Amino acid sequence: MPSLIQLIRYDLRCKAQWCYQSATWRSCLKALLTDGTMAMIVYRLMQWSRRWRLSPIEMIFNKLNGVFNNCIIGRGAEFGPGFVLIHASGTVINGDVRGGSRIYIEHQVTIGAEDRKSPVIENDVFIGAGARVIGNVKVGSGARIGANAVVLDDVPANSTVAGVPARVVRRRSPEPPVVAGDIDLAESPPVYK
Repeated sequence: MPSLIQLIRYDLRCKAQWCYQSATWRSCLKALLTDGTMAMIVYRLMQWSRRWRLSPIEMIFNKLNGVFNNCIIGRGAEFGPGFVLIHASGTVINGDVRGGSRIYIEHQVTIGAEDRKSPVIENDVFIGAGARVIGNVKVGSGARIGANAVVLDDVPANSTVAGVPARVVRRRSPEPPVVAGDIDLAESPPVYK
């Protein structure tokens, strides 16, 4: 399991790569100062507190994210390395959500439960502004969810969905992720599938 610092550094590099097409230290510094980054860091601190069973501290980080970043991420939510909030404002993520590596989320996104069942999001997924991913759905690796889409059914890998309810509008061939980082994802198993 990567350390807290490794996770934060990798998240920053992924965000810099996404926003500036570069993971140099300058791009990482710019990414550190952009909207959404503080919510990512506070989420990682909350996740770290949960792993060490420091429930009061976990609750504090949870509330800090809601109050200062306008971003609600449930205390049990788990995302692998490369969790990127491009913009955090208005984002709501249920505590039972499971996500893999390199998940990119825009603002006003809701990832929530229905009948106590929450989504599972695989690796290399982009979720556009205002999208809703609700219930017992699986979002396949490499998927893209369009802005304001409402996802109620599984999303196939390497496809783009849009609309209300969301439907597949495009299929692509798999693309390798482009991120230089200090976490070797090839050596460690996927976090969640």
